[in-house]
Amino acid sequence: MTQKPILTVTLNPALDISTEAPEVTPEVKLRCAAPSFDPGGGGINISRAIAIMDGQSRPLVALGGHTGLRMARMLADLGLDPITLPAPGETRQSVAVTDASNNQQYRFTMPGPAWSDSFVTRSLDAIAENAPADGFIVLSGSNPPGVPHDYAASLAKRLSGSAAHLFADTSGPALSELAGGGYNIALLRMDRHEAETLAARPLPARADTAAFARSLVKAGAAQSVIVARGSDGNIIATEDAAWHAEAAKVEIVSKVGAGDSFLAGFTLACARGMNTQDALGLAAAMASAACMTQATALCRRADVEKLFSERVITQL
Repeated sequence: MTQKPILTVTLNPALDISTEAPEVTPEVKLRCAAPSFDPGGGGINISRAIAIMDGQSRPLVALGGHTGLRMARMLADLGLDPITLPAPGETRQSVAVTDASNNQQYRFTMPGPAWSDSFVTRSLDAIAENAPADGFIVLSGSNPPGVPHDYAASLAKRLSGSAAHLFADTSGPALSELAGGGYNIALLRMDRHEAETLAARPLPARADTAAFARSLVKAGAAQSVIVARGSDGNIIATEDAAWHAEAAKVEIVSKVGAGDSFLAGFTLACARGMNTQDALGLAAAMASAACMTQATALCRRADVEKLFSERVITQL
């Protein structure tokens, strides 16, 4: 199946370590199961999920130190052909421990190396140089220490004269900067809490969320805005319409990577020329499928295909 090129960007990747303990309690030595290791971070997870669905993408990743070298090998082994930006320090690690007694998961995430202003500039240059013509750039994941909150906005400005479509999944001040309008990126994604924070009011009903998302589109924040409402599904608003995708009723094993899988599905669908409704449906199917797997395993293709065939999309 033909598709347009996709570049994913991960500024603050992490080596994800997942394990399990019989019970997580303080003040004792916890005997854990053999750990699993996965290359992680928003953009990396998106590239991994795209590959699961036989899609093509190339990750641009800032990597440093021994952990960075290990992750570069892991990405290459997955056939992802990373573009490596030397990081200013050792790539971070994150640890997820599942308490087997109640299936609750504890996640510990490190901050990552601090960036200087010059490194921020070099990273923007690298993204612009590798921007695919008439393709998609997906900026997802947390910023390293030292990266300014207007980084995504600065990238949008750098790409304004190109034919690349920028999709951004960010939070906090970085999200507020983009939501302020004027950047007109292709897609802005957030969760319900983030949307309500921006709106400074509750958004209890789907119609409330859709109206707020459409207001961001009209303000010039993005051509499309997606708001994830958790178990109540996902909503996308464009200039002309809004749609809601039901969240599939599946057994929740782990929600790790669900948001990244969602954005992977939406990006891949757009790159393959699918319409907005079906792109939202594929995204929702990949997010639900990711919830069915352990820790950082992301989704399984068979699960995605089944859930996509059962998708429920409603125009609001």
